[in-house]
Amino acid sequence: MRLFVIVLGALLLAAGLLWPWLGRLGLGHLPGDISIRSERSSFYFPITSCVVVSLVLSFVVWLLNR
Repeated sequence: MRLFVIVLGALLLAAGLLWPWLGRLGLGHLPGDISIRSERSSFYFPITSCVVVSLVLSFVVWLLNR
């Protein structure tokens, strides 16, 4: 469990440091992400991006548990 928390923290740190370059990958702007805009408000839910991130993280955790 400790190793998992350490690896998760390292991944979050790496993602934070690499955010300017990771933003260019298009996460948050994939087809299927919901964006509703009106005059006074806007709603944005990146459902497709969440699924992609979930699949990648699941794969990483699966590799760590092998």
